[in-house]
Amino acid sequence: MKNSLLFLIVVFCLSITAIPVHAQWMQTNGPSGGSIRCIAVSGTNLFAGAGGTVFISTNNVVSWSAIKSGFSESTDLTAFLSNGTNLFAGTNKGVYLSTDSGAYWTPVNSGLTSQSISALAVLDTCLFAGTTDKGFFLSTNNGSSWTAVDLGLAQPITHIYSLFVSFKKLFAGTNLGLFSSINKGTTWTKADSGMANIWVLSSVANDTNLFVGTFGKGVYLSSDSGKSWTAVNSGLPIVANVSALAVRGTSLIAGIAMEAYLSTNNGTSWTSVDSGLGNAAISSLAVSGTKVFAGTNEGIFLSSNDGTTWIAADSGMIKTTGYCLAASGTSLFAGTNQGVYLSVNNGRTWTAVNSGLTSNSLSPTMIYCLAVNGGDLFAGAGGNEGPYLSTNNGTSWTAVNSGLTCGNVLSIAVSDVNLFAGTAVDGIYRSTDNGTSWIAVNSGLTNQYVSSLAISGTNLFAGTGGNGVFLSTDNGTSWTAVNSGLPGSANVYALAVSGTNLFAGTAGNGVFRSTDNGTNWTVVNSGLPEKTYVEAFAVSGTNLFAGTYGGGVFLSTNNGTDWTEVDTSLGDLYVYSLAIYGTNLFAGTWRNGVWYRPLSQMVTDVQRQKKDLPSTFSLGQNYPNPFNPTTIISYQLPTNVYVILRVYDVLGRVVKVLINKQEIAGIHSVQFEASNLPGGVYFYRLQAGNYSATKKLLLLK
Repeated sequence: MKNSLLFLIVVFCLSITAIPVHAQWMQTNGPSGGSIRCIAVSGTNLFAGAGGTVFISTNNVVSWSAIKSGFSESTDLTAFLSNGTNLFAGTNKGVYLSTDSGAYWTPVNSGLTSQSISALAVLDTCLFAGTTDKGFFLSTNNGSSWTAVDLGLAQPITHIYSLFVSFKKLFAGTNLGLFSSINKGTTWTKADSGMANIWVLSSVANDTNLFVGTFGKGVYLSSDSGKSWTAVNSGLPIVANVSALAVRGTSLIAGIAMEAYLSTNNGTSWTSVDSGLGNAAISSLAVSGTKVFAGTNEGIFLSSNDGTTWIAADSGMIKTTGYCLAASGTSLFAGTNQGVYLSVNNGRTWTAVNSGLTSNSLSPTMIYCLAVNGGDLFAGAGGNEGPYLSTNNGTSWTAVNSGLTCGNVLSIAVSDVNLFAGTAVDGIYRSTDNGTSWIAVNSGLTNQYVSSLAISGTNLFAGTGGNGVFLSTDNGTSWTAVNSGLPGSANVYALAVSGTNLFAGTAGNGVFRSTDNGTNWTVVNSGLPEKTYVEAFAVSGTNLFAGTYGGGVFLSTNNGTDWTEVDTSLGDLYVYSLAIYGTNLFAGTWRNGVWYRPLSQMVTDVQRQKKDLPSTFSLGQNYPNPFNPTTIISYQLPTNVYVILRVYDVLGRVVKVLINKQEIAGIHSVQFEASNLPGGVYFYRLQAGNYSATKKLLLLK
């Protein structure tokens, strides 16, 4: 009893010391919007999938909360399914199961030979999963195991576009047309009489009729449980990709590109009902009571009158990608996958400022880079749309791309009267009239993918996708490769100038520094994880910040010689952009909008960490020991280093990997939970750089 009590006290004290004394990263209130791939209703809860985040609303979409527990990195949600007390999510990483109303998710992929899930359906105790490349799978035990289902055709079905259950039948929309099964997938029958091999993207049924939305051919109706079909497209566009269908009472709603259509006569005629949707492209629809919800590429919209009018309903749903950030006076701009957003109050609120920004696709304009030149703001866009100019703080935009043959602008730099644009396929362009006209300046540039630009005095540097860094001393008229010391075929995503130092952020090779204008480069990665992808830099006085893809934010106070992780509480470690605005550092993330943290806090924390660092490596004895079933293992690191901490049985087999990641210098503790292991002697081994140590522990049961 004394040992147990002492152990609890130790754990409690450890918990207390783990509480941060200072505020950490805070998420700004946006930008909102973003692509909602799937929505579902389960009881009184509404779920929405955006990227790798599940959002839940328990108050009829007054507000949303993010749920990320259990999902692996880079997960994209594609489908939801509710089956009694179980929730299933289809993703690009397979199927996930939640048994606690979405609070936590577990992968259930045993037997799935493809993890690219496009559709889910349930019929009695059978769960079905459609994939984009391996056809169709069945589970009879809530996803614990899966079996491939052969639809009985000589030509194999690969892509499942949709799965749905109607009139006790299971239907599958595939790359070879529509099929149905009356015996839970054991045998299948072609079920597309009247529509011949059309891809079925969506479906819905009322009491007597079944409707399907197709690729390019609009809506089809069946009144005989799917035996025969009739096109019901009067009032719909000639080429209609019907991505979503919903029925509420006598109303049938169809989502087609950036419009919603309503039919009150079983599809005999349709009327456009897209008031309030703007340019939002509908990908999913769901009905809850008297309300219809639309998942779009610009967030969630709500209609209380069967689609006649729509209002945005995504409060708290922050899911945009912050590709770039720029500060101008009291204004902070974010370039995202949903266009440009403006905040004048440190991110407490954001406003879309996209008037004049056009798009050649169903998606809003992607903004990859922003640059300020006096009172002018320039935006580099994707989709061959060229750069845009705003002279009124983003209120309106004008395309300025005369002379540009490639509109995919990845980087912009300003030097006196010269404006430079780096593109994805045509190298670098220069404008001397504020973007009114452009000329190509690529002589000597052997790689036309220019992902970053930086200016230092009369020197212009270009980072490329595969050939390192190039230097021009004559405003881009000619270029010379300056890559001595850089890895061969280096992808340079970011460049920064700090005093006499030039920094290059690379894809998989971390940070390099040059003190002679790029003539020679030295790797400066101490403290960074292995194979770091550096997406962005920000300079504040003598401090250099690096935003990384998957590793969060790092700070160097000594010109890159050492780096310290400063991303505690940052909700998204995929950081695309950084900017200094006032006294804060802002970070644009992959899926969770913009975050901020005070500059002084990070510098102070790093200085404190360095002052209190241990002088040597050491591995402590676990406590308590003996233990049952949990114990604490402590160790100390004098430098930032990659750490592996494993537990072995007496035969030398690994039974648990406790740590396998880059860690900052300091004192660390980790809990080892062994309830699933038999009692006996075990060993734990710490490998930290060149240091290693092993100790024994005893599990009593």
